[in-house]
Amino acid sequence: NNEKSVPQLLIRDLKFEKKSLAKLMFSPDQDNHPSKAPVKYGELIVLGYNGSLPNGDRGRRKSRFALFKRPKANGVKPSTVHIACTPQAAKAISNKDQHSISYTLSRAQTVVVEYTHDSNTDMFQIGRSTESPIDFVVTDTVPGSQSNSDTQSVQSTISRFACRIICERNPPFTARIYAAGFDSSKNIFLGEKAAKWKTSDGQMDGLTTNGVLVMHPRNGFTEDSKPGVWREISVCGNVFSLRETRSAQQRGKMVENETNQLQDGSLIDLCGATLLWRTAEGLSRTPTVKHLEALRQEINAARPQCPVGFNTLAFPSMKRKDVVDEKQPWVYLNCGHVHGYHNWGNKEERDGKDRECPMCRSVGPYVPLWLGCEAGFYVDAGPPTHAFSPCGHVCSEKTTAYWSQIPLPHGTHTFHAACPFCAHQLAGEQGYIRLIFQGPLD
Repeated sequence: NNEKSVPQLLIRDLKFEKKSLAKLMFSPDQDNHPSKAPVKYGELIVLGYNGSLPNGDRGRRKSRFALFKRPKANGVKPSTVHIACTPQAAKAISNKDQHSISYTLSRAQTVVVEYTHDSNTDMFQIGRSTESPIDFVVTDTVPGSQSNSDTQSVQSTISRFACRIICERNPPFTARIYAAGFDSSKNIFLGEKAAKWKTSDGQMDGLTTNGVLVMHPRNGFTEDSKPGVWREISVCGNVFSLRETRSAQQRGKMVENETNQLQDGSLIDLCGATLLWRTAEGLSRTPTVKHLEALRQEINAARPQCPVGFNTLAFPSMKRKDVVDEKQPWVYLNCGHVHGYHNWGNKEERDGKDRECPMCRSVGPYVPLWLGCEAGFYVDAGPPTHAFSPCGHVCSEKTTAYWSQIPLPHGTHTFHAACPFCAHQLAGEQGYIRLIFQGPLD
């Protein structure tokens, strides 16, 4: 098992057919003629799912949601403000055709802000509720869960009407995010305990119980991206520094020079699930599923081998992304040496979790490798040369480097880096490892 005598290759050494891949990489809607295609504002992708929900995408419950220009504008904007319990205020609340936000200051006083139709914008609502005003139903993400039944026992911390996104119907189709969504009676109620206040111009504003956090990356969503700073977005779309804990009564400081405008790569945290916003333009520069499939076939065509069993390894097809295949590549997470599954070095006193690599004798976890199939998480179109640790999801080097730097909200006051494909907290010095394959001996 002398390491030097064995031919090794890194995936980057493979001769990737650049031209054929370039054709696949761009234009995700190749089959749609631009004249017929509706305007796409962007897509929301839930972190922790590798291309679809465990039991499949159904209706408004899925792992990604595309926002298209609506046939008819449904946006709203603030208009009349009613203070105290006047008849108009009561009427505004009871009027099912009128959107309104009610701020309960005390039992004696409620401020009601009426909202009126805005023909220039489209509104999309996100939350846990399955009621009709919610366009995208999001439930709590359980790291590495393989079925929705794993998630049902958890008491949800995601608000039923968590947030709304307002998109301009005209170019450049700016999208803005606001905390809280309107319920079936077209109301948003901020109760006595919710953080709320009067703004300098006499308007009302407030925060929802667990808050809506947003992080805009620096340098966009590209191979040069760097993490930004997490902020909290108010009901009126103002930007604040974070509260001490998610549901603290005291709001953070207002951040004057930042806005609620979403950028390509913005992350939205709903306290239980985190969504990635990708603009239509950003997605057009992102590798497609066809491109990832071409990369998979390219690796398999190089016939990487297990250095112990000398059997050829192959990544299973993207449709079989949860079942361990007999040809599946496995990796020793401490050194990156890729093998087929074998029992070598499985010492009982190690609980079966840590194994000794036959190539270099380093001891550590030994896990199957899975391709990252959700193309929207990739910051570039590079070959799949690296794997997240400890889950074994494989993607490009720059994609692993980017996500390993992102502190994702966890619980009510902690943050940690996680794999975007399964939401597992990253481990080890970097949170990812470079893969070392052995080429065929012939």
